[in-house]
Amino acid sequence: MNEKKIIGYTSGVFDLFHIGHLNILRNAKSLCDFLVVGVTTDEVTLDMKGHLPIIPFSERIQIVESIEFVDKAIPKSTKAIEDIWNIYEFNIMIKGDDWKGTNKGNNLEKELAEFGIKIKYLPYTEHTSSTILRNIISNFDKTFS
Repeated sequence: MNEKKIIGYTSGVFDLFHIGHLNILRNAKSLCDFLVVGVTTDEVTLDMKGHLPIIPFSERIQIVESIEFVDKAIPKSTKAIEDIWNIYEFNIMIKGDDWKGTNKGNNLEKELAEFGIKIKYLPYTEHTSSTILRNIISNFDKTFS
């Protein structure tokens, strides 16, 4: 009997890599046989968030591809999830539960439903985030300017 492998997909900027990133990747891998991780490029990050990451893309993707839970790290150079699905045909998408019930999460669920894909939400690590770290760095710089 030949069982179909479950391909999981998750993505992120993975700037200022921290325990929340590691938790998502570890837990995502537990849900699939093969984990594809999209690392958002600098250009797409600037478009989505209005600022560049602190750590450049070339370094962020090296970090992510070095993690044992990640089977394949790819550049996420588009916001269109369909483009990524057309290449990797993932069965599930994994997101932090901070997306659940939000406009962006609901829209993504509808988009993925067209391909028969459901989102698995994993607990978001609230006490640590790149946004919090970025704010601390920004405030630190202001203190010593």
